[in-house]
Amino acid sequence: MWGVVPAAGRGSRIQPLAFSKELLPVGSRTDNGLARPCAVAEYLVERLILGGADKICFVISPGKSDILEYFGDSYGRAQLAYVVQPHALGLCDAVFRARTVVGSQEDILVGLPDTVWFPSAALGSLPEVALSFLLFPVEHPEHFDAVVLDGEQVKEIQVKQANASSNWIWGAFKMSASGFRDLLLLWEQRGRQDEYFGTLVNSYLAAGGYGVGVKAGSSYVDVGTIDGYRTAIALLAATSEKDSKRFTLLAASGADTASIANSDRGGVS
Repeated sequence: MWGVVPAAGRGSRIQPLAFSKELLPVGSRTDNGLARPCAVAEYLVERLILGGADKICFVISPGKSDILEYFGDSYGRAQLAYVVQPHALGLCDAVFRARTVVGSQEDILVGLPDTVWFPSAALGSLPEVALSFLLFPVEHPEHFDAVVLDGEQVKEIQVKQANASSNWIWGAFKMSASGFRDLLLLWEQRGRQDEYFGTLVNSYLAAGGYGVGVKAGSSYVDVGTIDGYRTAIALLAATSEKDSKRFTLLAASGADTASIANSDRGGVS
């Protein structure tokens, strides 16, 4: 399975930085007994791997060679590849530009590299359907893409809509190989006009497409603003050492991702 990391955005909300926003240090990690800063994009990469991705494609702008230098050709057990998005034309363009390396025969996971969320292994709860969203409850859904459900079936994506009728937003999503092909075809038929993935999905649903939303998320932070950065630091600090050790032991024992997600859920304040 492929994981796609759209990392070509300018990051204007948190500038000026001397590096790509995806490399913003948030929290820390331990390597061989030594603590070091953790780039925010690492949290997404780890979660994509826990969700089943063994190959990851970064979509970067021409000026973001520092991301390639930082991550190199592998991360953990996943091999990495890079695709260039010449201009920041939105999430749809970034995701479908990845097709030059991901092809159209494998399932795909997509997340945003300037976010931190829990449970870490929640992507493992997404079903094997054409399109599924990992959902998180937030206080201000108008700042995100709110997902309106009928049971688990997605009825509508409300893209940064004032007075959103749902406080559940998508934080990541999964497409089957056929779902990826169908959404790509629809995007091209619509003249590649969709900047936001939510508007494309609404057209997909109106044309008879089917998607589900899974309320498996507990905490979600957009680190692309100063307030979000501070909140992410607090969220990570609230993750106790005990919970982190339990998760590591479960992963090392070979427990499936669903079991790890259930253990990880509720372990973060």
